Amino acid sequence: MDAIVMGGTQGIGKAIAEALTSSGHNVLATGRAIVDTSDMSSVRNFAETHSSTDILILNTGGPPAKDFEDVTEDEWRKYHNQLFLGFVTLLQNITVRDGGYIFLISSSVIREPSPRLVISAAYRAAFTEVFKIQSKALAERNISFVNIAPGLVDTDRARSLLTKMRFDLDSLPMKRMGRPQEVGDFVAAIVDRQIKYLSGVTIPFDGALSAYTF
Repeated sequence: MDAIVMGGTQGIGKAIAEALTSSGHNVLATGRAIVDTSDMSSVRNFAETHSSTDILILNTGGPPAKDFEDVTEDEWRKYHNQLFLGFVTLLQNITVRDGGYIFLISSSVIREPSPRLVISAAYRAAFTEVFKIQSKALAERNISFVNIAPGLVDTDRARSLLTKMRFDLDSLPMKRMGRPQEVGDFVAAIVDRQIKYLSGVTIPFDGALSAYTF
């Protein structure tokens, strides 16, 4: 199967790209040099060039940790594109073939917003609504939509956030962050085992950190 992995050159996206490649899929792993989801011209150009696939991974880096009062208007505009409108445009313009998969790598903040991650919480939650609606619209074509909402996964971004927020890893239930490879292997397992009925769902990937039950 053909796969497009947005943000596939580092962190979780890279791990997903590597896992799918190891499973024998034909993977295009994009970085910002190929498509910048905060730049709508870049997004539209990419979608014109890569207009169809079997597997689409919607993934991108996140905003800086900031309190609501400190977020600038320019930052709201940038991340509106990067976390919401860019993904909407890709979803509208890249055709996923019948029987395919669309994965969204969102964040645990869509269910438990953090005051310091207000930009991420706002726009990731907004796109999650679009993602859910489209999961129903494309279900008859046997296209599965899976939203993976990671908690703390060991990436450069996560370590930067932990430093700024002075977070203690020992406070985590498993006393560690997740490994990007765990997310990558999970995605590859769903595809390789042709798990189709798992669709329209949001799956917390946070090592039992979240407080909610549903």
